This record gives sequence, structure tokens and C-alpha cells, in this order.
Amino acid sequence: MEPIGMYKPAVRLNGKHVTLVIPPSPFLLDERVFVSLGVLRVAAALEQRGAKVGVLDLSGVSNYLEVVRDHLADVTLDWIGITCTTPQLPSAVKIARTIREAAPGLRIVLGGPHVTLTYSALKVERDKLKVFDGRASKAAEVLEGIFDIMVSGDGEFAALEAFDPNCGRVIDGDDAKGGMFMSNAQYEALPMPARHLVDLPSYSYQIEGFPATSLIAQLGCPFHCGFCGGRNSRSLRVIRNRSVESIVGEIRMLHEKYGYTGFMFYDDELNVSKSFVELMNAIHALQIELGTEFRLRGFIKSELFTDEQAEAMYRAGFRWVLCGFEAANPRILENIDKIATIEDNTRAVEFAKKHGLKVKALMSVGHPGESEQSILDVRDWLIACKVDDFDCTVITTYPGTPYYDLATRHPELPGIWTYTHKKTGDRLHAYELDYTETPDYYKGDPNGGYKSYVYTDHLSADRIVALRDQVEREVRAALSIPFYDAKSAIRYEHSMGQGLPQSLYRESTSTQA
Repeated sequence: MEPIGMYKPAVRLNGKHVTLVIPPSPFLLDERVFVSLGVLRVAAALEQRGAKVGVLDLSGVSNYLEVVRDHLADVTLDWIGITCTTPQLPSAVKIARTIREAAPGLRIVLGGPHVTLTYSALKVERDKLKVFDGRASKAAEVLEGIFDIMVSGDGEFAALEAFDPNCGRVIDGDDAKGGMFMSNAQYEALPMPARHLVDLPSYSYQIEGFPATSLIAQLGCPFHCGFCGGRNSRSLRVIRNRSVESIVGEIRMLHEKYGYTGFMFYDDELNVSKSFVELMNAIHALQIELGTEFRLRGFIKSELFTDEQAEAMYRAGFRWVLCGFEAANPRILENIDKIATIEDNTRAVEFAKKHGLKVKALMSVGHPGESEQSILDVRDWLIACKVDDFDCTVITTYPGTPYYDLATRHPELPGIWTYTHKKTGDRLHAYELDYTETPDYYKGDPNGGYKSYVYTDHLSADRIVALRDQVEREVRAALSIPFYDAKSAIRYEHSMGQGLPQSLYRESTSTQA
């Protein structure tokens, strides 16, 4: 029976064979914490249409190109797909070049956030700014010179079109009117992520000692923070909801099938949903029914956070909340277009602590108008609020962020792009980056290895890093919060005639019409 409103692909997929690749993420401290759910949703949609789907999971694999070569020697594929965030692009490019050498003629499809961000930036550049030779145009040209097909936006339906030999170079699942943009009903009707195609036990995470995995209840974030990717992308901006019953059903499945009692919600902002408290109550009721206890973790939006929500979260099993407070200076919050005020942020921490929820504060520096004082304000606020954990990162202007999309060339300095806040006039300057070559701009090493590719009228790039490091040291010392330890990558060992281990590659065991 067809799900409600199911998209009709141009071709039937019975007998088609596809491998979807999850590239390594060497910029992360531990790559095997949470599996990539987006690509597993695409895998599930392809399986539902009858395709034979394999997932090549290269997370945390040091010699991942050897894995790619060995895999291609063993399979015959209709096409191979790679999911990719912007920090993963250097790895994805190396994978694509390896595929070209090992399997000439095999169509390479690139999907995921980087493609979506690049082509949403391109739309802004051409449609709003009337610029046709800007950074986004060049970024798109780079992708089109390396990969055969780009899937932008929702991939669940767009990936089906990649089987059509006459499809265009760019399949646009980010166009709300284009037929491949999921509705709420379609989002709920499609199958859950194909977790059976990855080795979940090789991903290790706990919440308060409870073995945990991740899920996503709703898609999209409606806010417009200047540093955040996807603010001009429909698929990343427009919220798509599932029913409470659907979300609770996924939790039940993860508990009964895999034994998980810990759940990390990777929604951008859980409490944006009007049915948030209802969901918390339903999760609490599920634990009573199952005779077990859960521990949960997830993201909230501070100005929307209430005493009632905090109480319901604790009752449902939440013990940690994460919030992108980002800054602790009124001018910087305005320049970010954060909406939340310092008072909102402080009140959110107070509500959480009142009901026994620990708070991880997500902070960032390097915004328009950033100064020495505004960065040290982050330090002072974190200490005053006595947060339980925190991140403090140096922002990078990704394609798809307003800081990138609305920047203009510096009139005097080549290779510099400047974003100017429309209200305050404060500026942020960014160095032009080759995203195919620069993997370390996302997060760096919390023990002192950060780099900055931005600077302001008040602070150099090096000074931003020095102040960030000072905040890190002094807050951790004041609140007795330990530094994180990095985890070593694993190494694939070739075994003649044995194929790839299931920890790296799994595929569909059956197909359906």
C-alpha cells in the first residue's frame, strides 16, 4: 500500500543496486558516537522502492580509500552516492577521485547538507543579489567538476531521480514547489532510517550511563541566525512534523529491537513544536508501559523554554539539555539575529536547573562586531550561570549562512569577503576558503588547536583564537569541567576473499516492489 502522498519516481527500481557512502569526519573528537541518520532515511526510501541498497560507513576509518577500492572491486552498481557536510567535503572529494580511478564511468551522486547549502546560496546570489560570478557560483562549479549529480535538499524522493539517465546535473529537493519537497504527511509516511544497514553497536554513547542512540523527531529550524547554515534553504528552514505517535513508535522500536534506553534528540530546537509537552508525557507513559526507565538529551530554544517544559522533560527522562546561547553580549546577540536575549538565556538555565536538568551551553565567537570584551562576556556569563558543560567554537562562514550568502567582496583586500549587519552596521570579514581542501575549520582541537578564518574591525583572526582559548581554560578551571579526549581512528585490515566487515558495509537482504 502506498504511503500518503508518495512521490512517483520516473523509473522502477527493482533490481537496481546502489551504495551510499558516509565519509569520515576527522574534525570530530570521536567519529563513532552518532550515526548519520539523513543518509539512512534516503537508504530506506530507496529500499521501499525495491532497490538493493548498501551503506559504506567510513566513520572513524583512517585508511578509508582502501575500503572504497576493495568495495568497488566486489560490486556492480547503478550509481554510488556520497552524503557530505561542508567539513566532510575534503574526504568526499578524495573518495570521488578514488571512484574515478577504480570504476571509470560509474555515476557519482553527491547529497547532504553541503550540496543543499551551496545551491541555496547560489539561488540567493542569482535571484536576490543578481550576481552571477560570486562565491556560490564558483563553489557550485567546483562540485559539478568533481561529481556527476548533485542532490539538493530533501533526498528521500530526489535520490529516486538519480536512476534516470536523463536527469539533470542538479536534482532540487529544496524547492517547495518542485514535487520532491516532503510534506508533513510524507515525512511521517516514509520508513524510518535504515539502521539495519549500519553497525549500530560500533557507535558508542551513553546518557548518564544508559546506552544511547540518536533520532530526529522533526525537521527544520525556522530561525535566522547569521552564522547558521541553511537559513536560506527551504528544506533546512521549514519545519516538517511527525505525530507524537510516530515519534514514540520509533523510540519503542529502538528500545525493543536494539535495547537502547538512552535517546539523543537531534532536532534543531525540540521545544519549537506545539506538541512538545504532549510528546514528553507520551514518552513518560511509554516507560511506564514497558516497565523501564529512559535517559534523554536534546536541544532547546531559550526564549521558548518554560517552567512547564522543563518539568515535563525531567519527568520524561531528560537529564541534559543543550542550547545554542552563542553569545553573552547584547550587541553580539543582535548582530547574530538570535532573537533571544541574555535574560532569556539566563532564565532558561534557571528553569533547567530548577527541575534537575543539566545544561550544556553552546557558545561561539567571531561574529560581526566581536571585540575582546564581548568574548570575555561569554566567559563571565558561563561562570555566573554555573553551566554543567559547554562548547566554545570559532565560527566559519559556510555557504548557506547569511554571513556567507550576503557578504560582498572587500573593496581593497583580495580574497576577503565582508558581511555587514543591516541594523548595527557591524562587520565580519572572512577569508575565502577552498572547502575541498580545508577540513579543520569546523571545530578544531578544544585543547588549543582552533583556527580562525574570520576577523572583525576590533580583533584579528589570531586574537579571536587566543581569546577563545582563554575562555576555554578559565571557564573549565572555574567550574571544574574537564577537557574532552580525542579517540583514535580505526584501521581497516584487508582480508583476501572475505569481503568488507559488516562494521563497514551492509546491504539490503531483500527488495520489494
